[in-house]
Amino acid sequence: MDIWQAIFITVITAATPLLIAALGELVVERAGVLNLGIEGMMAVGAACGFAAATLSGSSALGVLAAVAAGVALSAVFALLTLGLATNQVATGLALTIVGLGLSGLIGAGFVGTSREAIPAIRIPGLTELPGVGRLLFGEDPFVYLSLALAIAVLWFLGRSRAGLTLRSIGENHTSAHWLGLPVMQVRLLAILFGGGCAGLAGAYLSLVYTPFWSPGMTAGRGWIALALVVFASWKPLRVLFGAYLFGGATVLQLHAQAASLGFPSQVMSAFPYVATIVALVIMSAGRRKAAAAPGSLGTSFVPDR
Repeated sequence: MDIWQAIFITVITAATPLLIAALGELVVERAGVLNLGIEGMMAVGAACGFAAATLSGSSALGVLAAVAAGVALSAVFALLTLGLATNQVATGLALTIVGLGLSGLIGAGFVGTSREAIPAIRIPGLTELPGVGRLLFGEDPFVYLSLALAIAVLWFLGRSRAGLTLRSIGENHTSAHWLGLPVMQVRLLAILFGGGCAGLAGAYLSLVYTPFWSPGMTAGRGWIALALVVFASWKPLRVLFGAYLFGGATVLQLHAQAASLGFPSQVMSAFPYVATIVALVIMSAGRRKAAAAPGSLGTSFVPDR
């Protein structure tokens, strides 16, 4: 396998869980809700998915268990924020802490246990093509699912009546309520969808990316997914680009460590996260400059969507 093809495959692998989680959060935020509990939902999804797959011997059941775990934790978030009107930021942070602790409890009996990863899809005659065969026709099912999900979210938000309703609720829920739109129901479904995506991203980590369980294996990816949504200006295709950009930064730091450039390993490990922060700062500065330009009406409370 060609070295460049191997590098691109590694980039795709690193980007896939971020893309899945970020697309779910994008839908949640377009509905006017901020869910900071993605990290905890990913961790619980990873633990439940690995536990279910190991005990049942079925990767499919593991994936379903991970999605169900993410949906269940997001349902708690919806109950607290929509039903009891608690603060969204505080509730999301609390659920992250709960999710990380719960994942450690669920996965305690599986530490050090490994299993065979979900195999990649191979298409005879196409996967063996030189240069791009393995890259385009030999990825695992999650990669193709993440790309299909990006296209589906793009169509849903931009072309469907339900997507227009969701966007209207996110822009101004008061006006949407007076127009008779089901604000609470739409937000509930959006939150559950986001939780399911977070659980699915967690399943990818424990069943494909590193097919074993270890505490803290999400390694801040939930927070990066949150940052990607802002980085992408709440647009699905930009989320796709941002996820692969972060995947490229991750691969870059791995190759830099392998090349022994003399930098401390901790600095190189932090590089992808620093790159994401720098990108967000640059984007924010650009928006402020545009808002301060002559003729500008100033900044708006609602992000440009």
